[in-house]
Amino acid sequence: MLTRLILQSLAWLAFMGVLLFGAAGTLAWPAAWWYLLELAVLSLWLGVWLARHDPALLAERLAPLVQAQQSRWDRLFMAGIGAAWCGWLILMGFDAMRFRWSAPLPVWLMSLGALCVFLCIFLCRLVFRANSYAAPVVKIQASRGHKVADTGPYAYVRHPMYAAALVFFVGTPLLLGSWWGLLALPVMAYGMGWRAVREERLLAEQLDGYTEYMARVRYRFVPSIW
Repeated sequence: MLTRLILQSLAWLAFMGVLLFGAAGTLAWPAAWWYLLELAVLSLWLGVWLARHDPALLAERLAPLVQAQQSRWDRLFMAGIGAAWCGWLILMGFDAMRFRWSAPLPVWLMSLGALCVFLCIFLCRLVFRANSYAAPVVKIQASRGHKVADTGPYAYVRHPMYAAALVFFVGTPLLLGSWWGLLALPVMAYGMGWRAVREERLLAEQLDGYTEYMARVRYRFVPSIW
């Protein structure tokens, strides 16, 4: 499974590199190289940890993003978010390097971006430790004895993975030096919020104890806010 993890991660990073550097029109973009390197190291770190502690979850994370068990709305969402992701990377390449619409960001802000990317992956590890059913697609994993996760970060918010993604969506454009990329954050946040609401409806209908969990943990992404 580790071999599959490495090959799949390399393929994904290579695809991201093609989008970023292709849009930038140059390979001389140190921030993008650092971004891809950081993602490679952190992804390997998280994947190796999963392989040792929860190989079943790792298998779920490596599965296709469109599956037979998914609801139709989630398949459409995954297709839409995939297109939005590609457009986002291309936009940042255009902005930061090819056309330089954004003024150069100070080093401390780019460093903050790198820290946000690290924090996202670290938070994901906390999520995976608390929830062995944190698949990338919305489905009930009946064959694995799916049950409600309510410990760790799930004791504070109902969707800590999405909260971690918000940190990532802030960190990526900061590290790459693109103010225009940062402006996409409200769109990304709205999309994740829409999915969270639909996901909760499915879980409340099909997963024992989820309605009670929602009553105990009031907030979805950020405590005391939403």
